[in-house]
Amino acid sequence: MSDFFSNGWSVFVAVVTVLSMLACLLLLAVAARRRVMAGDNTTGHTWDGDLTELNNPLPRWWMWLFIITVIFGAAYLALYPGAGSRAGALGWTSVGEHEAEVRASREAMVPVYARYAAASADILIADPAAMGIGERLYVNHCAACHGSDARGSKGFPNLTDADWLHGGDHATIKKSITEGRVGMMPPMAAVVGDAQDIRNVAHYVLSLSGSPHDAIAAASGQAKFATCAACHGPQGQGNQALGAPNLTDTVWLHGWGEAAITAMVTHGKVNAMPAHGQRLSPEQVHVLAAYVMGLSRSRTAATP
Repeated sequence: MSDFFSNGWSVFVAVVTVLSMLACLLLLAVAARRRVMAGDNTTGHTWDGDLTELNNPLPRWWMWLFIITVIFGAAYLALYPGAGSRAGALGWTSVGEHEAEVRASREAMVPVYARYAAASADILIADPAAMGIGERLYVNHCAACHGSDARGSKGFPNLTDADWLHGGDHATIKKSITEGRVGMMPPMAAVVGDAQDIRNVAHYVLSLSGSPHDAIAAASGQAKFATCAACHGPQGQGNQALGAPNLTDTVWLHGWGEAAITAMVTHGKVNAMPAHGQRLSPEQVHVLAAYVMGLSRSRTAATP
């Protein structure tokens, strides 16, 4: 596939483009020439008895319109990229145009975010205007994964509860948005043991959250859980510094039950949240983080 994007293809595209334009001019020159094919200025072809084909040249306005089009194309190729990988005299690029539009948009929004830049999360959460801006930022940048209602789905965390893999304070949420997060659980089958050992560990994990489980298998799996305690803690309560989930609650990011836990222990899992620091300004991240923090607070306050 890399050969398709080599310099040879760039030269090929440039040559074909230029030759096509020259061929258009040649075609116009040939078509403009008037050749007498019959004494009555016809091609000699007749249809339906009296319908004849005349041998007239292209109208001059039509021919000049084609010529102007070709000249315009040549000027465009000289000024803008189009002839292979040639940048063009003006140095214009679609990437540069996009970056200029982003800069202009951010500069236009500076006055809007200036009033929020120094405000604390508590003040922003209490400000309906700030939360309105945060909601629009969330819908544009976060809803595709976490859902329009922020409740997430399998593999995508729920942002409206009090369960946080890396911490739910304002600074930590800002860090997550800006830098992204990568969560990785390594495959543990080789460390835990055979299939029966893995099943026992799965039932012990279920027992931690009070879920239905096989008590005998759970008791046998407790000792093997020591290999998991390095990340999830001796009591299975997780570790936000590592992004290790709390196994004692009823929140299951990748599925609940013996089969789901067994698959996780056996194969591991890698989850990634992309960084948004290049897409959003620090002021936008500041407001968006407060909005996400407010989602969790409102849900927690509404839950008896």
